[in-house]
Amino acid sequence: MNRCVVVAVVESSQVGEARRLAATFAEDAGLGGTQAGRLALIVTELSNNLVRHATGGQIVLQVRHENGRGGVEVLALDTGPGIHDISRALGDGYSTGGTAGEGLGAVSRMSEDFDVYSVPGQGTALLARVWDTTVSAAKAPPGEFLIGAVCLPIAQETECGDAWAAERQPRRMLLALVDGLGHGPLAAAAAREAIRIFRGNPARTPGQMVEAAHAALRPTVGAVMGVAEIRTDLGELRWAGVGNISGEIRTGETSAHLVSHNGTVGHQVRKVQEFVYPWQANSLLLLHSDGMATVRQWDRYTGLWGRDPSLVAGVMYRDYRRGKDDFTVVTSRQVVAPSAPSR
Repeated sequence: MNRCVVVAVVESSQVGEARRLAATFAEDAGLGGTQAGRLALIVTELSNNLVRHATGGQIVLQVRHENGRGGVEVLALDTGPGIHDISRALGDGYSTGGTAGEGLGAVSRMSEDFDVYSVPGQGTALLARVWDTTVSAAKAPPGEFLIGAVCLPIAQETECGDAWAAERQPRRMLLALVDGLGHGPLAAAAAREAIRIFRGNPARTPGQMVEAAHAALRPTVGAVMGVAEIRTDLGELRWAGVGNISGEIRTGETSAHLVSHNGTVGHQVRKVQEFVYPWQANSLLLLHSDGMATVRQWDRYTGLWGRDPSLVAGVMYRDYRRGKDDFTVVTSRQVVAPSAPSR
């Protein structure tokens, strides 16, 4: 799991708060002075954009650890007018108002990973990551799984009762999402225990993992839980879920909803059953807890599903958080090989 926090930025005085939090995240991720400075400029620029061009929004900061190195992920989310000409906004010499970073083009250049999704009249989501560049890490090869997530507690709590984890293996990826009953420390303890079981049993099937968690969570308040296993060699996704963890596979314009049985892991589980669904290289997996409302207008998001999974997770958080419970959405897709040039 990665540390995640959200900062509301609706006025200029809150820009400094976002920058100060980014500094603590940079330290947690092990970033050096140069990378920490770049991160500060990125967060300042994106925060100022929210105030000046979107009448406010949110900055989501997340510490990430992948391939032996740490980094900080930044999502800037708003429901403002959108960017009508993204190419121009990213071009050299185009400034969003004379801020320290001098425009989105500078943000893109200062980021190891950068992506933007904007729809006029609906808003903008921007993603930037800064990694510890003292540790070399190759770009993910075709077929490798990319994962994005937003996992945040309900407003009055400091501990999140939701938790998620992933295990990547050759030609196989496992992804678990857990929601401890209620919220606060007791829910968080139940979720952590379920994730401990998940991580300790990487060779088991999704159903076996849920059953093992059911036995381990008896002393806790219990949880709802879903585990997905994607096998790229078989072209399938195997799923086992108990309770109201929701899942969906998006492939082009089609979708398949993942089926879960009623119950509470650790207390009452009527049935643990595995379901198998087709999986394609261009599929996107989306899992979420009940802190996120059901998406009913997929046609609003043309072009989103092939973007960075973190950007997808950010848009889902922006548009579908209920605000009455802990919130988690986790998305994953494979890196697709570039198309061969035509002859």
